[in-house]
Amino acid sequence: MAKEYKCQKVVYENYLGFALKIVFRYIYRYDRAVDVVNDSFVKLFSNFDRFTAVADDTGNRRLLMGYIKRIMINSSIDELRKGNMMQETGPVPDYVWDFSVKDHDADQQLLYKQLILMIKELPPSYRTVFNLYVIDGYSHAEIAEIMQIPVGSSKSNLARAKKMLQLSIKKLEDQSYAVIR
Repeated sequence: MAKEYKCQKVVYENYLGFALKIVFRYIYRYDRAVDVVNDSFVKLFSNFDRFTAVADDTGNRRLLMGYIKRIMINSSIDELRKGNMMQETGPVPDYVWDFSVKDHDADQQLLYKQLILMIKELPPSYRTVFNLYVIDGYSHAEIAEIMQIPVGSSKSNLARAKKMLQLSIKKLEDQSYAVIR
């Protein structure tokens, strides 16, 4: 039993950052995101017998990351449903913008920050469909099942999210162009 807890601790410590990044795409309040991550790890460990490993270590790692990702996404959507998909409020904490890779220049960091803030401003249902489809690679049928909406609603939410992002980017470009002139 003690070995099991030690293994759980290792998994938790190694995948906490990965899990938090996934949840934070859906839930922007840090305190709520941490709660969802911790609850999700409890689900992961209590249902770990459902996880099947493969023979090689790299395959195991990818499978485990996929399993963790699915649990984090489903838990995030469950949390959003509890709040009736209410708009997240409040600023994004500064540490979220920290890059561990030194290859990013200041312009890339600024563009990344602006894009994340634009996505954050989307209505919750648009933002959730956008994240699921564009970032996480779910199909509209899967999104419809997860969010308990018709497939057509998933498609229209994505189209509206893209349109809103296009308008936000155009507005930002226009502001940048006006400053240059």
